[in-house]
Amino acid sequence: MDELQKATRIATSGMKAQAERLRVISENLANADSLAQTPDGSPYRRKVVSFKSELDRANGVTGVKVAKVRPDSAEFLRRFDPKHPAADRDGYVLAPNVNPLIEMMDMREAQRSYEANMAVINSSRQMLSRTVELLRQ
Repeated sequence: MDELQKATRIATSGMKAQAERLRVISENLANADSLAQTPDGSPYRRKVVSFKSELDRANGVTGVKVAKVRPDSAEFLRRFDPKHPAADRDGYVLAPNVNPLIEMMDMREAQRSYEANMAVINSSRQMLSRTVELLRQ
């Protein structure tokens, strides 16, 4: 397999992994204010993506893949809201363990990784195109 095609396959695997990460981050942000509905209930639990390298033996390249999406084991937050139907006897409601600031930083990092992989693909295409032009001359 051509080296430029290998680079493209590796970058494509990175883009797919970062796209999945962005989907999970978006889900976390969408549920950042989802409180428990009953006093003994649990609110939304933040999800975290982990990656692994994967060898594609047919093409001889090692790419990246989402290993799993798992729940974050961090403690739930507690908000004082005695009028909420899920409030405990002290007036506290369990809130998700999602910090929007951290999610936004993770989102920005995933976007930059996605863009870097896209740049690799574009560079590979340009190099291939220039090579074809040189061979035609």
